[in-house]
Amino acid sequence: VQLQASGGGLVQAGDSLRLSCAASGLMISNNALAWFRQGPGKERELVAASDWSSGSTFYGAPVLGRFTISRDNPKNMLYLQMNSLKPEDTAVYYCATDTRCVHNCPRRDPAHYDYWGQGTLVTVSS
Repeated sequence: VQLQASGGGLVQAGDSLRLSCAASGLMISNNALAWFRQGPGKERELVAASDWSSGSTFYGAPVLGRFTISRDNPKNMLYLQMNSLKPEDTAVYYCATDTRCVHNCPRRDPAHYDYWGQGTLVTVSS
């Protein structure tokens, strides 16, 4: 299983950016997937997660209403649309999948996620 995140960059506050995550070795339609981020000096936090089998989606409070997680099943791609970006959104963003989740999916603890992309850096200037 491999996840390849891309789409990060340097933007200004208020701008939008879309991150992509290409998955290989698994079908995203059958698994819970998530975006996490880790800012400078901060712990890794859950940004958004979704389990399309159950139809459940979770957004972290700091991004609720601004970010949207989505997928393209035929392309086996995961996306994170980020609007109204703020300097505090600056972080390395990681896509991850929880292939073992069977109850209460998607889970929020990063320890449950067994495959991770390499991360893509998003920098938001004020």
